[in-house]
Amino acid sequence: MTARVLSINVGTPVAVDWANPVGATSIMKRAVTGPVRVHELGVDGDDVADKKYHGGVYQAVYAFAREDLDLWSERLGRPIDNGQFAENLTTSGIDINESLIGERWRIGSTLFEVVEVRIPCNVFKRWMGLSGFDAKAWVKRFAAEGRPGPYLRVLEPGYITAGDPITVVYRPDHDVTVSMMFKAFSTDRSLLPRLLEAGDALPPKPRAAAQKAADKLGATS
Repeated sequence: MTARVLSINVGTPVAVDWANPVGATSIMKRAVTGPVRVHELGVDGDDVADKKYHGGVYQAVYAFAREDLDLWSERLGRPIDNGQFAENLTTSGIDINESLIGERWRIGSTLFEVVEVRIPCNVFKRWMGLSGFDAKAWVKRFAAEGRPGPYLRVLEPGYITAGDPITVVYRPDHDVTVSMMFKAFSTDRSLLPRLLEAGDALPPKPRAAAQKAADKLGATS
């Protein structure tokens, strides 16, 4: 199966009383037709509400696999639409969770780099509940699955269209995957020092956390 983008989804901040502490969220996404411009901070028509913890060049675009949406649909007993998990790109035909940190994708005329992972929050939990899904212990359940989808950095701005193929143009020489990074920050923090193996592809905040863990390990060994 050819890897491709099934849907491009965008949203802007909406004031809601359940999106604490900011009081607004962009988690509600709608599909758009292309071509859509992508710049270093994301997709045209998309924005983040909580800029303290979200957005920026290392969280410019969020991708989630249709295959994983289907998995959750089976478990939750209801269909899940593209964009429900607030992803900008709903993908198909590629295991994005086994992508390597620093891996690069060409989509349309845009070059992306896999750099970070989405950590679930209570706004995500509330959104799932308000959408009619079983949100009990949602953050814990999502974390246990270990398939968060990656944040993408935009190395070369350009245009993308739903249906565009995803071409992996570079895979670095290490084994730090999206799933590994997610587990290091959620369910298995002993993995944190290993993130340093991703080298220069590791963004500043994850690098600082990984280095701190490595220094602590060295001090106690």
